[in-house]
Amino acid sequence: MLDTAAELFRRQGYASTGLKQLTVQAGAPFGSLYHHFPGGKDELAEAVIRGAADYYLDLALESFDPDLDPPAMIRAMFAGAADHLRESDYADACPVATVALEVASTNDRLRQATHDVFEIWLAWLESYFTDAGMQAAAARTSAVHFLIALEGAFLLGRASRSTEALSIAGDAVAAQVAAELATGP
Repeated sequence: MLDTAAELFRRQGYASTGLKQLTVQAGAPFGSLYHHFPGGKDELAEAVIRGAADYYLDLALESFDPDLDPPAMIRAMFAGAADHLRESDYADACPVATVALEVASTNDRLRQATHDVFEIWLAWLESYFTDAGMQAAAARTSAVHFLIALEGAFLLGRASRSTEALSIAGDAVAAQVAAELATGP
């Protein structure tokens, strides 16, 4: 049920995903949803969002090569994201961002869950940049820049059915990180 919900949230968003559709597509009896998620759709969505923290970090790390310098690594991660978007026929991006865009101002439970996941990703990026020799404040800025560039590029890529935005964003973030690293700790 979690995998089906994640797929539906990525493809059609939180509001457009109905519980009946979800249980039918998951091949589960309707009552099982409330058995496992007594809080209903919100509890299920929170579980999907929180589960995405590790899943998408692992997916990004599939492109990770410790032998590459950070700018090259960034380009590789954005290229991996572009491959994923293209392979999904521009339908699958990030369920965390998709849900955040929909509910951040109307559902505090899900807003907090999306915030928590973004912070996990930002913490990993900050650590990576700091370990590479970047100052702490610059590492936070670079991490935020990376994440907003990636999520924004996913949005543009889905709308244009192109990976151009991911390529441009990856190059921009890589250049910014290279400049920060050149200033030293």
